[in-house]
Amino acid sequence: MFYVSDGTAITCETLGHVVLGQFSFEPNEKTFPFVESEDKLTDLTKEIQQSYERHGVKPLVFFSMVIPTMRAQLLKAPAFFYDVLESIVQRVAEDTQIEPKPKLQRSRSVSKDSDTYFDRISAIEYTLAHDDGVSLKDLDRADVILLGVSRSGKTPTSLYMAMQFGLRVVNYPFIADDIASLRLLPEFEFQRHKLFGLTIEPERLTQIRQNRLSGSEYASSEQCQQEVAAIEALFRSEAIPYINTSSLSVEEISTRILERTGMKRRLF
Repeated sequence: MFYVSDGTAITCETLGHVVLGQFSFEPNEKTFPFVESEDKLTDLTKEIQQSYERHGVKPLVFFSMVIPTMRAQLLKAPAFFYDVLESIVQRVAEDTQIEPKPKLQRSRSVSKDSDTYFDRISAIEYTLAHDDGVSLKDLDRADVILLGVSRSGKTPTSLYMAMQFGLRVVNYPFIADDIASLRLLPEFEFQRHKLFGLTIEPERLTQIRQNRLSGSEYASSEQCQQEVAAIEALFRSEAIPYINTSSLSVEEISTRILERTGMKRRLF
């Protein structure tokens, strides 16, 4: 499986993952962003050719390439090709009666809308500065504050929401020492409307922690059960909305938070 683009290839990867999720096989994936020159394209087509010769089957290629000559050269390689934009662009052109004008990396142009670009950078910087309880300053600037036990998915969710939606996210972990007298910090009292909880099945939490610190009390089944029970009791008593992340991807967690809180997506 190849993801190929003259831009970041994020769109190709995202669509490819959604499509391949409908099938039972596990692909061997490679991503080739910024294929903007003949040299890069030549190297890529050689890899496709080698893959075909090595495995005896044509690889699948999800691609986005707007320059006609580059696209034509790519399509000569021995592979099954899926243009992630072609059918949609063509339908929009037909419906609007406006002819598209291909432009390299149009979807990722900084100069086109620099304000939104730098808004996203600012959101990422804010989220990193407020990761894992490092800082509780400037909470009034946060869009959402995620609470939960360690390893319940707070950090990856926070970063995804910052990078994809330009949201400023604070995340705070309740550690084992907090469990005996679990309560909301005073800093959160004035930000209650921004609080959102993440919980997880104790069995899944134990598995995750065992992979990180096998054999430790932190990763024990009893400790995980105790922490999850305490944090869920806190969420209920304080009327904090929360979701169970056990079987959800980061994308699904983020979307559910947006849905429950009513926050608007800031797409880039």
